[in-house]
Amino acid sequence: MDNTTSLTFTMTAYAVMEKYKHGLFTVFLLLYLITITLNTLLISIIHQNKKLHQPMNVFACLLSINEIYGSTALLPALMSILISKTHEVSVKWCMAQVYFLHTYAGAEFCVLAVMGYDRYVAICYPLHYHSIMSNSKVGKLVALASLYPMIVFICYYSLTLRLSFCGKVMPKLYCVNMELVKISCTNASYISTVGLVLILFFVVPQVIMIVFSYAQISRVCWTLTKESQGNALKTCIPHVLSVINYTIGSLFEIIQTRFNMSHVAVEARIFLSLYFIIIPPVTNPVLYGLGTQIVRVQILKLFIKYKILPTQLANAVIAA
Repeated sequence: MDNTTSLTFTMTAYAVMEKYKHGLFTVFLLLYLITITLNTLLISIIHQNKKLHQPMNVFACLLSINEIYGSTALLPALMSILISKTHEVSVKWCMAQVYFLHTYAGAEFCVLAVMGYDRYVAICYPLHYHSIMSNSKVGKLVALASLYPMIVFICYYSLTLRLSFCGKVMPKLYCVNMELVKISCTNASYISTVGLVLILFFVVPQVIMIVFSYAQISRVCWTLTKESQGNALKTCIPHVLSVINYTIGSLFEIIQTRFNMSHVAVEARIFLSLYFIIIPPVTNPVLYGLGTQIVRVQILKLFIKYKILPTQLANAVIAA
């Protein structure tokens, strides 16, 4: 059986959710709407306010664009399959989702690494920050974080496109490259090896950049006053939380894709497989939006304009 005769894959993980599919559909729909709304709101506020046209906020916008990209690659399809009777997807659709989700994952970590570098420059070289993080350099970093994952992954993805498949069952809620390798007709162990190398190629440079950045930030903070230390650390908290949140979710998915996790309850495995694609897109705009006073003020002004909050309450929060 190959790609031309095996027209569909059956996503067996949905069978576990069958009993609660209508309630879960509502939950996923709300999560998707919240993700799109929060990230679009953050992008719009940063775009419209010139005071927010700083490198860190540019990278925050890029992160939000990637959140929308990843969520859209997963949640609409997930909801559609959830309420379908067969829980089947076509081979072509599955291949497309593999590309979208893997490039989302790679871009997410690249953007977080670039944001770590930005914090390093801001705290360790505050007087030279704007000369180092010039518009030209910011543009190059944006291009690097956006294009690097796509270029690197497509080299690996080209191997997947050549596979033929003897299995039709995929025990997941969405398509991932490793599961396609497992159900291929031929011995594709070399693809698995290349995949491990690719993970290292994706992860190691970003990890080095983040660790180096925070090692230097820690070194500099020791020389600052307590007030300056507090201000420096305050600007890093959203980024640190984002890195931890995404790294934990990614490790969950990598481990259960590569190793036998049958001893873990299937419901737990399903939640862990969704964590890195669903949770960061919801929490990141909150961290970077509510973590910036100007953004908070702009959001409250919008609430006043559209009468979402009482004017007196919103003004009191702004004044505080």
